[in-house]
Amino acid sequence: MKKLLLLFIFSGLLLSCATKEEVLYFQDIEDTSLVKVDQIFKHPRISVNDILKIDITALSPKAVLPYQFDKNMVQTQQRQGDILKLEGYLVDQKGDINYPGLGAVKVEGFTTQELQKELETRLSQFVKDPTVRVRLVNFKISIIGEVKAPGTYTVAEETLSLPQALGLAGDLTIKGNRDDVLLIRQSKEGREYVRIDLTSSEWMNSEYYFLKQNDIVYVQPNNAQVKSAGIIGNLGTLLSVFSVLLSTAILIFR
Repeated sequence: MKKLLLLFIFSGLLLSCATKEEVLYFQDIEDTSLVKVDQIFKHPRISVNDILKIDITALSPKAVLPYQFDKNMVQTQQRQGDILKLEGYLVDQKGDINYPGLGAVKVEGFTTQELQKELETRLSQFVKDPTVRVRLVNFKISIIGEVKAPGTYTVAEETLSLPQALGLAGDLTIKGNRDDVLLIRQSKEGREYVRIDLTSSEWMNSEYYFLKQNDIVYVQPNNAQVKSAGIIGNLGTLLSVFSVLLSTAILIFR
């Protein structure tokens, strides 16, 4: 009976162990030729429900007042992130924003850089030498599954890579499946998904290295975690149940 118990414990420990190949990231990076960042990065296109923060400056500050958001409408006790959103312009279902002095302006499909030039061209009819800066203030991604801090994250930058996003979520837990991370991407045409092997490096040359607005990253549990998630639960619970059954058998057949 003791040999059977030891064999059972040893088998359980083997099942719960993870190999180096299952845990380490970028294992073939020394053999992978990484392309330049500008070959795979594309500035995000503005879409419906985005919130834009637009600032204007000119040689004459008074000249731009009719074309600026009234910041006095925003309560100062709001958090900085909330203030940016309240001061921003929401892209409506038609892909427009209602801009002071210009009325409805089509912004959907533009990058922030392209929209800056477009607004400067329009404003130059009324303001001398205007300078416009546009920021997307609700760029957010969701990270769920086997990470230390799952959730939805809002970032101020337009450039966010998948490794950076996983870093925001505290990295994968030891129970996370590193060779089958699911990325779900939303676009005007619909949804698409791709599975990414973080133990490899080839995916770093793909369009999925940088995340886009509203991307969802799902880190699936590895095989050991899936096997331990049944009725019995983890190895400790399994051993406890076996111990109770063993004790009961000894009392009955003594």
